[in-house]
Amino acid sequence: MKLLFLIRKKAKATDLETQVPIYVRMREGRKFDKWIPTRIMVNPNYWDSREECVKKRVVCDEAMRQHVDGEVKKLRRFIEDGYEKERNSVDAEWPNNIVARYYHPEDFVEEVEEEEKHYMLLELFDLFLSKHKMSDVRKKNFMVIKRVLQRYELFLQIKKRDKRIKLDIDTITQDDLAAMKEYFRTEYQYADETNENYKRFKKLFTLVPESREPSQRGENTLVDYFNKIRTFFRWCYDYGYTTNRPFDKFKVGTAIYGTPFYINLDERNQLYAFDFSNHPRLERQRDIFVFQTLIGCRVGDLYGLTKSNIVDGAVEYIQDKTIENNPRTIRVPLNALALEILEKYKDTPGDSLFPLVAEQQYNEDIKTILKMAGIDRMVTVLNPLTRKEEQHPIYDVASSHMARRTFIGNLYKKVKDPNLVGALSGHVEGSKAFARYRDIDEDIKKDLVSLLD
Repeated sequence: MKLLFLIRKKAKATDLETQVPIYVRMREGRKFDKWIPTRIMVNPNYWDSREECVKKRVVCDEAMRQHVDGEVKKLRRFIEDGYEKERNSVDAEWPNNIVARYYHPEDFVEEVEEEEKHYMLLELFDLFLSKHKMSDVRKKNFMVIKRVLQRYELFLQIKKRDKRIKLDIDTITQDDLAAMKEYFRTEYQYADETNENYKRFKKLFTLVPESREPSQRGENTLVDYFNKIRTFFRWCYDYGYTTNRPFDKFKVGTAIYGTPFYINLDERNQLYAFDFSNHPRLERQRDIFVFQTLIGCRVGDLYGLTKSNIVDGAVEYIQDKTIENNPRTIRVPLNALALEILEKYKDTPGDSLFPLVAEQQYNEDIKTILKMAGIDRMVTVLNPLTRKEEQHPIYDVASSHMARRTFIGNLYKKVKDPNLVGALSGHVEGSKAFARYRDIDEDIKKDLVSLLD
């Protein structure tokens, strides 16, 4: 069911007094498409129909903002919960009835008397995954968080020998979050058969397995995990599932990144010129990697490209990472080398641009092709576990994401304008993340200083 909160009347830009009702629009295929007025009143100039809230940047009475936004969230939750319980029996009159139940509960005594269900944390996480707008890639990342939370709950049950233990969002404290973080940090030990606790805790990974063998998590990974868990807690608070806010006093920390590294244009050309004719699969991987360095997309977007994404000599796509909240079409003109690679694979069966393998295999093959091509320049990287700098040959630390850095870093050296490069990479103006893709290297510094001559 599609659920929207909209207004149906406008007001002059200078009119900040008129109040109109917010309508809730419910659609489900051919069953119904209903516009139902609510009792929530708002000035048309204050309402953001796209975000379904009072405009974030408008200057207005804060109490009014909180009241309107809060009432919309409560009504949305009531309708969504009702739909989940009754989805098999909804009909054309259901939208009117569910709103009537919200405003006139006394007319539905039997339904109201039923005690409201108290959701435990993992149940709420399932609701969050089903209701919160996010891209497929982001949902996949949140599923990793769900599995580790499941294992943490199981860990507590085994440790305290009590199967009744459940994570309850209403009672979790900042100390509980700290204990959870410590488990995340050390979880890999329980999958190690040489560990003295292996036999006791081996159920963790047999009952809730991961797609990859568990490994030690660095601080940046833990920061990422807890940023996602905080997002989940905020969603639960915003939609009235809890009043608990343990993250108010819990420091998630900040991710730290080393100097960005990438192959330069000479190294890219060296890679493309290397003879892989005796290794057809690696030749394909080399071509795909070089193509990725020429358009700068993430690997998820690369794997989603089809022949229809090539439009008038350019590749056009919407980033999967932002498709739900801020969908923007990225258009990257294709240079002669990119067009040459496309022509080479024009007969690839189906809609895909290239014959692709699993992403993990693609990452491994990138290391191999760089090493075989003699691209072994030493680079300084930040060890994710120790957070100390280390030196490695570039092929040893390469991955598909280095293609994106190669695109951005080499373009930035040419134009030195983050907004111009961002128009091609998909970064919004002023993006903090942009700095992780390029470095103010020695050549750029010399160019800047020469301006003073």
